[in-house]
Amino acid sequence: MIKLIATDIDGTILIPEGEFTEGVRNCINNLQNHGIKVVLVTGRMNAAAKLIAKDLGLNTPVVSYQGGLINANGNILYEQYLTEDESKQIISWAKEENIHINLYNNDILYSEQDCYEIQRYCNNQHTKYTVKNFNDIKKVKVNKILAIDYNNAERINRLEKELPKRFPNLYIVKSTPYFLEFSNPKASKYCAVKFLQKYWNLKDEEILTIGDQNNDIALLEAGGIKVAMGNATENLKKIADYITDSVYNDGFVKAIEKFVLNKV
Repeated sequence: MIKLIATDIDGTILIPEGEFTEGVRNCINNLQNHGIKVVLVTGRMNAAAKLIAKDLGLNTPVVSYQGGLINANGNILYEQYLTEDESKQIISWAKEENIHINLYNNDILYSEQDCYEIQRYCNNQHTKYTVKNFNDIKKVKVNKILAIDYNNAERINRLEKELPKRFPNLYIVKSTPYFLEFSNPKASKYCAVKFLQKYWNLKDEEILTIGDQNNDIALLEAGGIKVAMGNATENLKKIADYITDSVYNDGFVKAIEKFVLNKV
């Protein structure tokens, strides 16, 4: 029997227009009524992810920053950062590449310029940001760094393949066609779910994982039942046990009904 649903947010339970369907809301409420834990596992910052958890009525720990932070109502269960030196190297690379980056330090989002990229990102995520020279920030808790190119998805594809050679000790993953994320190698969705599995003393077969993007490969690999959305990347679909419908057609709900709710 499934006891934990570890789910991505964007493109999995949240449609691109930034809404939850009534079906998703009812499904999550139904899961909680049956005592099944639903945990949000996202690349979003904690400040944004916890608002979504609250909106859905969840009181389980929230996994943010690709797995770099697990926050249980203000109690930090798990935390992984980039070092100051690693952060400086990424910032230097971004200047060479002439690509915009978001810097997340101590759960505050920074941008060096008040530009199109940060405005579009924060409008979509309903997130606040601070404009500040990165050199003036004491980089003691860099949760992650996000590179953005809204105009050239091929560039992001190229960088995802090239950069592990330059930064072999970092976790580098594409989270959307336009986003490339840099974080601690222990800040993955896999590491976070495995932490919670041990925390709650769960078996592999008691965990269902579901997502839609390449950064969810790590998420699916942590689950006993691996579900890819119908709108998922081909790379994610290749490792899934089951491919459900798209986010627009309540694919999450259909997967939960198939594997969870019809068995309780």
